[in-house]
Amino acid sequence: MQVKEILRIKGGTLWTVTPGTLLSEAVVSMADHDIGSVVVMEGGKLAGMLTFREVLKILAKRQVEQRTGPTPTMSAITVADVMVAEPALATPDMEVDQLRALMLEKHQRYVPVMDGDTMLGVISFHDVAKAVLEEQAFENRMLKGYIKDWPA
Repeated sequence: MQVKEILRIKGGTLWTVTPGTLLSEAVVSMADHDIGSVVVMEGGKLAGMLTFREVLKILAKRQVEQRTGPTPTMSAITVADVMVAEPALATPDMEVDQLRALMLEKHQRYVPVMDGDTMLGVISFHDVAKAVLEEQAFENRMLKGYIKDWPA
């Protein structure tokens, strides 16, 4: 199975922000849409990714900083301050096993799919797990259909 097949099943909805977007606005958008990541775009090009992991990291950092003295206010943080500027990328023709290895190696749960300079979508670890499960269920049904007298 290839990445483009997962994208076709998943659909093409893509949530984006700019690097200058306030982190608080991005978090509200992520919560409103029940998503774990947003693509950071600048001038029509991929600038980075913001996921819940980066949000948690900055919250934890600020909590520790507050114990040691005054800290800048959270409302002043922009997406550019915390985003992953150079996320690992997938291509539409990449095999799912390659994608899973990339996600594990880079410790990245959300991977933008690029066809040259064109953003096609984002694949999450959840999307991959769902696609693999559906593929295995299909193969299982086909094998059972091939074997005669298999119990339902």
